[in-house]
Amino acid sequence: MTQNLAAIALLVDDYDAAVAYYTGVMGFELLEDTPHGLGKRWVRVAPPGSTGTSILLARASTDAQRARIGDQTGGRVGLFLHTDDFDRDYHALSARGVRFREVPRQETYGKVAVFEDCYGNAWDLIQPSSAALP
Repeated sequence: MTQNLAAIALLVDDYDAAVAYYTGVMGFELLEDTPHGLGKRWVRVAPPGSTGTSILLARASTDAQRARIGDQTGGRVGLFLHTDDFDRDYHALSARGVRFREVPRQETYGKVAVFEDCYGNAWDLIQPSSAALP
């Protein structure tokens, strides 16, 4: 049996604003934007060159969902962006206004720094060490 994780839903307040942020600031690619009636859309983005899991930008539609925007993981880092060139991406993201919560640090698993997206979700930018790669 073969399985893979196709997408992770991320609550957002507005489709167009989220697409603009993830494509313009984060540099992700818009993979799909399909209307589903009644204002709902199936919107997927992913880092450039990614062949794995995408992010489904899911517009919050209830008060309970809106309350969770930016805090789906209780303040913990919940999204992990791997890169083949940490310094390139750290500087590019910083230049486009991404707020890093810390300075880059070297860990046994690679070079890493925590940043926030426009909603306050915590991400790790990681360049895995060769020992950490499968």
